[in-house]
Amino acid sequence: MKNYILLKRILIMAIFPIGLSSCALFSAAGFSSKGLPHTNVKGELISTISNTSTNIDHSIWHNLLQKYVDEKGLVNYEGFKKDRKAFDKYIKMLSENRPDHTWSVQEQLAYYINTYNAYTVKLVLDNYPLKSVQNINGATTKEFVSMGTKQISLGALENSILRRMNEPRVNFAICKAAISSPRLLNEAYTADAINEQLEYATRSFINSPKNIIKPESAQLSRLFDWYSGDFTGGSITIGEYINKYSEVKMKNWNNISYKDYNWNLNNQP
Repeated sequence: MKNYILLKRILIMAIFPIGLSSCALFSAAGFSSKGLPHTNVKGELISTISNTSTNIDHSIWHNLLQKYVDEKGLVNYEGFKKDRKAFDKYIKMLSENRPDHTWSVQEQLAYYINTYNAYTVKLVLDNYPLKSVQNINGATTKEFVSMGTKQISLGALENSILRRMNEPRVNFAICKAAISSPRLLNEAYTADAINEQLEYATRSFINSPKNIIKPESAQLSRLFDWYSGDFTGGSITIGEYINKYSEVKMKNWNNISYKDYNWNLNNQP
């Protein structure tokens, strides 16, 4: 019996590192939000700054994105490194402005999306040069994202906060620094434009070469497989969700396959 238990433990330990490379398992892991507030979107999201106690200034991040991210979402990490003083100033500002329950859902979404993307860039810069974020130990589990006295991981920010805010379009706004990831928008998310920005991010991702959609078949990004539950709330299917945004309308949703995910760094050539 003891030998059986020991063998079982060895097998689990051997499988676990392999499983961690999958976003599907990451999304199911027990990440903690550390009590950070995350208000659910109710009904249609409206862009506004008139309903909150705080309006965060993301202009430093916006300016950096304008300088170092191209229209394809590819990142000039060398440029970010040379502008590290401004970048670190923005990271410090995020840390000093921890969200609370008086923030509107719009301010929370903009803050958390920008924080995720900025700390993903930080993760790359702190380990640059590299081929893939998958080569970084604890990339999604290390608690290095600072919000006041709280420190959480990128995995917790994604899975225990953003994906629980009842806004599936956030999946297309956060960038995992990979070629197959939704692209890093070259502008900061803001409360007064959040709905339009999420709509743009969603439409541009679904209609990009990362999905091949035809009337009779579709090769979809692996994101739609990993996070299918985010898009199929109520009675809606994946096909119905995608057809809301796709320029080509799919008719036969029984013929779906999923593309391999390219984890190579989204670095500019």
